[in-house]
Amino acid sequence: MLVTLRSLRRLTAHRSLFHCHLPPFLRESSPLLLSIPLSSSLCSAASAVAAPEKASVSCSAISRHALEVEDVPVRYQYADAYAAIELALDSVVKVFTVSCSPNYFLPWQNKSQRESTGSGFVIPGRQILTNAHVVADHTFVLVRKHGSPTKYKAEVQAVGHECDLALLTVDSEEFWEGMSFLDLGDIPFLQEAVVVVGYPQGGDNISVTKGVVSRVEPTQYVHGAAQLMAIQIDAAINPGNSGGPAIMGDKVAGVAFQNLSGAENIGYIIPVPIIKHFLSGVKENGKYIGFCSLGLSCQPTENAQLREHFRMHPEMTGVLVSKINPLSNAFNVLEKDDIVLAFDGVPIANDGTVPFRNRERITFDHLVSMKKPAEKALLRVLRNGVVHELSISLQPQQPLVPVQQFDKLPSYYIFAGLVFIPLTQPYLHEYGDDWYNTSPRRLCERALRELPKKAGEQLVILSQVLMDDINTGYERLSDLQVKKVNGIQVDNLKHLCSLVEGCHEENLRFDLDDERVIVLNYRNSKLATSRILKRHRIPSAMSGDLSGEISCSEAKAASSS
Repeated sequence: MLVTLRSLRRLTAHRSLFHCHLPPFLRESSPLLLSIPLSSSLCSAASAVAAPEKASVSCSAISRHALEVEDVPVRYQYADAYAAIELALDSVVKVFTVSCSPNYFLPWQNKSQRESTGSGFVIPGRQILTNAHVVADHTFVLVRKHGSPTKYKAEVQAVGHECDLALLTVDSEEFWEGMSFLDLGDIPFLQEAVVVVGYPQGGDNISVTKGVVSRVEPTQYVHGAAQLMAIQIDAAINPGNSGGPAIMGDKVAGVAFQNLSGAENIGYIIPVPIIKHFLSGVKENGKYIGFCSLGLSCQPTENAQLREHFRMHPEMTGVLVSKINPLSNAFNVLEKDDIVLAFDGVPIANDGTVPFRNRERITFDHLVSMKKPAEKALLRVLRNGVVHELSISLQPQQPLVPVQQFDKLPSYYIFAGLVFIPLTQPYLHEYGDDWYNTSPRRLCERALRELPKKAGEQLVILSQVLMDDINTGYERLSDLQVKKVNGIQVDNLKHLCSLVEGCHEENLRFDLDDERVIVLNYRNSKLATSRILKRHRIPSAMSGDLSGEISCSEAKAASSS
């Protein structure tokens, strides 16, 4: 493989290891160790390695200060891999997780307990960095360091499911004996070599795989469904590798987290800027805070007629604003059909990309995601042929239908056998791997496209009907949105619960999607609810997040509104 003298400098601490793998004729000359003459002497040294019988290398021509000059490519095999192993042995740990995911079809109970393994590594501050999906829905977490038979209990300090990162802490002083931390480096350039260290499936001991960087661009993170920067490498990343470091030289270039399904040796690592954003947010706020968004849906302006219609001069480039999230700060600043020309002074191309490093480009969403919450950004906007400079405060944006719901129990409310839940994508995922085609089409379209109109809004649905005499004839009404209760528009599940519990009328009416209607006698339904819960062994008519929030005063206020 191709390494540079910078890489050799990093191996100074491992001289004996490097010396063991030198050719025999060089191994006898200790002054040559890790010191290669530059300029004209470099060629003769390279020739000596290639053809020792023809070489005449003078040890006096080799000086250790030669390592301090500019990088010169040198061919040497195994150097980075061996250095990565030395760094990793006292830093990389195996993570054992026991998890229990909720059942969204039956939200009052969990699925079977399962065990899984992953990797992690120590960072400054006595913390272990790993992937969020390694510890998602955890009930118990253990870690084991290399060469030790003992597993130590770990606590999850912070989790960012959006960026698929998590922080663990271990209280045991015995665990930290002999452990060292890894420093974060920078984004590697294309074709730079990285070494992935972890505990993938197929064995119990530490594993090292080597590859090069193929591309750097925003990619969908499978676990949290977010679009963030990722680094593609050609090293294998298998189950169990998740959370392990990708090492370049003596620093971490990223965290292994996913591979490309159906492809061979295409893996992805989370780059250092994403890691630092996660860590700084946890340090400043005590918890994960998320990545910012403008709350915009934008269209490229690559068509010349489109640019002419919106009065863009030939030298202007940008993207067309087609939709704005009503809850974003941009809703009060930008308008539909605005052309966003630049973000914080960086020009946006007609395809929505901005310059990135040397002759690379990346979508301008990356610049947005790197902003801290409440931080302002300056946008140059073309509106009706006039250029404006507008300031916008950025915040993480929440969708109407949550994309993921890890580490929390689903909400539900049962009345007269009618099971009400807020719509979430995990509920649709219960329809199988092909959920986009097998789940209810109308709910799926709303989950992917609709935006919230006000804070706290949820799309509440009637998921199923638990059969009883009280609800006979309604059993086929499932997976329908609940729009009104006794004529009052439903805002969220808590609001629906308040309206039902605070009802003072004889009958209770639910208006559903497709103009369907359910009418129940309120007093008889209250009695039937207890009977139905007992029959189905359901511990409570509502989830824990609702039971402590519904009070008589709220119920009265809701029924009179």
